Amino acid sequence: MATTEGRFTPLAWFAFIVCTLIWGSTWFVIRTQLGEVPPSWSVTWRFALGAAVMFGLCLVRGKSLVLTGRQHGFALLVAVSQFVLNFNLVYRSEQYLASGLVSLTFAFLLVTNTALSAVFLGQRVTGRFMIGSAIGLAGVALLFAPDLGKPGGEQMGLGLALAFGGVISASVANVLQATPQGRAMPLEAGIAWAMAWGALIDGAVAWAVSGPPVISTAPVYLAGLAYLGIAASAVAFNLYYILIRTVGAGPAAWNGVAVPVVAMALSTLLEGYQWTLTAVTGIALALIGLTIALKAKASQS
Repeated sequence: MATTEGRFTPLAWFAFIVCTLIWGSTWFVIRTQLGEVPPSWSVTWRFALGAAVMFGLCLVRGKSLVLTGRQHGFALLVAVSQFVLNFNLVYRSEQYLASGLVSLTFAFLLVTNTALSAVFLGQRVTGRFMIGSAIGLAGVALLFAPDLGKPGGEQMGLGLALAFGGVISASVANVLQATPQGRAMPLEAGIAWAMAWGALIDGAVAWAVSGPPVISTAPVYLAGLAYLGIAASAVAFNLYYILIRTVGAGPAAWNGVAVPVVAMALSTLLEGYQWTLTAVTGIALALIGLTIALKAKASQS
């Protein structure tokens, strides 16, 4: 694909908008996967379905599925960080937090991505970026602090810890993608195999933690699973990587600010999330801080 880094082409706008709408809604849809089915089994079914769709897309489009042993090793690393640790932590965090709040923590992928890239890839971090990140984190602290000290606040604290654990795990996968070996991986086959390895490991974890396989035949569960496995996994990851390769990682990261806006709107409409002045101020500070950090990152690249 010819690169037009920094410029949003019609294809890039399409990818950005579709990814934002899909990923903005997945946080609520994840809640349909919790309850009767243990979280780890729901994660397993999601990526088993996602992998099957990706393998099918590769076959239909004539893309080779052959990877070298070294590439399979890389796909395995991505699988563990992205499709095992990240999503197992995310699904569990939504047992304690509103879906929109979990999505807000994932807007901080920009911060953790940059921190890990500075440590492992030697990338420079500017003072403006650090200021923006500090403002964003202060907003999150303001959002959660009033409830953490109340009865039951430890449950919110656990949900917040699980969510940020997922953020760090996802960042590891993102930094892996930024390495020379990651950039050299074939896009479709790399995603397909990473999801496949992830589903296998997820299944092993689920069996060890929750016992034999469990799945629900309730229409809402199956519809949610189809949406998460096909739209949010196979389709959205492909579009997001197209977006990155078209406009660059910096401009593509604005997706991380747009997604929580969609997610919080859905959380308000469908989960009855109650807004307070503190919540409004905290979320506004978080998004303002992330915007400052994003602009600092964009001017640096």
